[in-house]
Amino acid sequence: MSDKRILIIGSVAIDSIETPFGKRNSILGGSATYSSISASFFNKDVNIVAVVGRDFPKAHTSLLARRGIGLDGLEVADGKTFRWKGNYRYDLNSPRTIYTHLNVFKDFKPFVPAGLRNCPYVFLANIDPDLQDEVLSQVKGPKLVLCDTMNFWIQSKRKSLLKLMKKVDMFLMNEGEARLLSGETNLIKCAKFAMSKGARSVIIKKGEHGVLFFSKRFNCAVPAYLLETIRDPTGAGDSFAGGMMGYLSYKRKASERNLRKSLVYGSIMASFAVEDFSVRRLLGLKRRDVERRYNRFLDTTRF
Repeated sequence: MSDKRILIIGSVAIDSIETPFGKRNSILGGSATYSSISASFFNKDVNIVAVVGRDFPKAHTSLLARRGIGLDGLEVADGKTFRWKGNYRYDLNSPRTIYTHLNVFKDFKPFVPAGLRNCPYVFLANIDPDLQDEVLSQVKGPKLVLCDTMNFWIQSKRKSLLKLMKKVDMFLMNEGEARLLSGETNLIKCAKFAMSKGARSVIIKKGEHGVLFFSKRFNCAVPAYLLETIRDPTGAGDSFAGGMMGYLSYKRKASERNLRKSLVYGSIMASFAVEDFSVRRLLGLKRRDVERRYNRFLDTTRF
């Protein structure tokens, strides 16, 4: 049986969040957290590389371990854990950052344990592109690399990001970031720009309006799952990426059919994540819940 292990590099954080539907302080967050839990519904061999401080609650570490998340790459450093506080108004796509305290993440030098350096599936979650590149330099011949980014890195580390794009299979960004990166307004032109810089395929997130996928082989659009209740959109994009990578690693082949289905499963995992604060909704799921929502998704999009 072929190796299907997933390696995720990203943040494990403590968030404080306020939305029109509630407020929570000091809850578990971070890109590696959401994406690894999401991926674990499809793949039982998910591993993270991240850093936390001495203040990181042991209950959170135990929670990840109970989900089967490999923690050999989770460093515990002297100092405090990365913390973010945000406030969402009714435009849930645009949070207002109250503060970002990098803490131990400021001096983080990712180290991939020897036993994880040949993981075939790698997700470079949203962190400094120089750190993402450092992880790739430690990994041996990955089969599939998905890379996420954000507007801050596009503006402050553009040269590093463009260099990194030549090394990834799928490049993930939201529509605002796509326009910022390319200088284009049309999202098709944005995707073509990213592919001209080396990315083999491009995924553009459109929030409640779904995602667009572009490659030389095919293009497609996947709507978001229709929801009546949304409490906290934090981590939706990371849950999407985790679900997508989890499914692709489970199938072990990035065929057009599998890629299309992975986009749907990613959208479904994101839809669950936003229904409660932190990862609470994800933790209460069973795989049958995911499949039930997948079937409902087919019913609402079939024509």
